[in-house]
Amino acid sequence: MKRTLLAAAATVGLPLAASAQDAVLHPGQPHPWQINLQEALSPIEAQIHWFSNYTLWFIVPITILVAALLAWVCFRYSEARNPTPSRTSHNTLIEVVWTLAPVLVLLCLAIPSFQLLTAQYNPPREPELTVKATGYQWYWGYEYQPAQTVAAASSAAAGTAENPANPAAQPVSFLSYPLTEDARDAAGKQDRAAYPHLLAVDNEMVVPVNRVVRLLSTGGDVIHSFAMPSLGVKVDAIPGRINEYWFEATREGIFYGQCSELCGQSHYNMPIAVRVVSQAQFDAWLATAATSVENANAQLTAEITSAKSVVASR
Repeated sequence: MKRTLLAAAATVGLPLAASAQDAVLHPGQPHPWQINLQEALSPIEAQIHWFSNYTLWFIVPITILVAALLAWVCFRYSEARNPTPSRTSHNTLIEVVWTLAPVLVLLCLAIPSFQLLTAQYNPPREPELTVKATGYQWYWGYEYQPAQTVAAASSAAAGTAENPANPAAQPVSFLSYPLTEDARDAAGKQDRAAYPHLLAVDNEMVVPVNRVVRLLSTGGDVIHSFAMPSLGVKVDAIPGRINEYWFEATREGIFYGQCSELCGQSHYNMPIAVRVVSQAQFDAWLATAATSVENANAQLTAEITSAKSVVASR
């Protein structure tokens, strides 16, 4: 009896403990006891959240109505209570209602659905950065188009000549592999909350905050899918074809996704990590990455870790 009470108390306490733990976990990744969508960290994901909640206002009443009608029919028209069944084959009012009601519901769902679909493929302004993501078995490759910094775009708009010696104008490309446990110390990624198991990578895709990023997705061998739940991104990566999408991260941090297309035996271990930083940090990273991606990532990770340590000590 005592053991049963302890087990019950533990069952009740686990969600409370998990809720307390969630407060220290980073957004942009799944966490224990999570039942809702991941936190919206982009305008498109915020619209997806709204549309999900909006559809519930239709789904819940319809489910309750259908269940109530089924229960009423089973009770009222059972053989014991209705030994002589009705021979009615048509009812004009019922037929009009069950035809018009679904049409109206579908219209209410279709209009915001089409608006959301249109927004997903039409960015609010011209992209300030273009990154090509290529899926392989089982890792990702990223290629940054040259001269895509906001500073370069601003100078081009102003009609000023861009410095050809600017290292940020050089193409930057690298591969992103899942982070192995024995490589955590060397990479400076011992924090499992910030770099979770099976989601952390050695080289993250780095993008600036509050900037429209054009994502070009393709596959290098089989069909993959680039999916970032918290950013509202899910686009197939098909060999021989380039699919285009966009996103705009609204806060800094490191956010995680995974390949969502079954692509082989290691499909489970093909994570995606996007590190969102300030524009100044991104420009510094891009300039260093033109010569060494490893040094650029090491400097960026050290800078972010140092900034967090300063904030924590205050």
